[in-house]
Amino acid sequence: MKTLQANAGVLTNLEVLEFLRARGATSDPMGCLGAVAPSECKVFDYLVNTPACNQTRGAIDEFLKRCEKFKLAKAEKFNIINLRPTNQALIDPIIEYCEKRLTKDEARGIDEVQELVDLVLEVLPPPPAKPDEEMQDLEETPTEKPMEEN
Repeated sequence: MKTLQANAGVLTNLEVLEFLRARGATSDPMGCLGAVAPSECKVFDYLVNTPACNQTRGAIDEFLKRCEKFKLAKAEKFNIINLRPTNQALIDPIIEYCEKRLTKDEARGIDEVQELVDLVLEVLPPPPAKPDEEMQDLEETPTEKPMEEN
């Protein structure tokens, strides 16, 4: 493979995942033999368990268009897309000087950080369910019986 232009731009995790799929990466360790480098298989295994697995280019384009009003840096937008923060505590470390740049005025009912979180939840699809979570959903939780007093 020849590098046409080094550092031509930033990629989302979805774009990296699509590139690895196109090169033949799979979650099956035997399927990666020869098609791609072992390190690419490890990156692929990581990315299929992140929000990128369920994202689409359309969802990312819509998010980028709708978040313009927040005046975020390109790196901040890409970090939000890649990490898919689901609450204000997760947005704060992504956006530099978040408390100064995004307005919160309770008197007027404005909370731009919550608006951004709501936008993420609305536009970007949720990450895949983890196997442990799926198993916990299937298991029944035992009910405790009160002890009898003598």
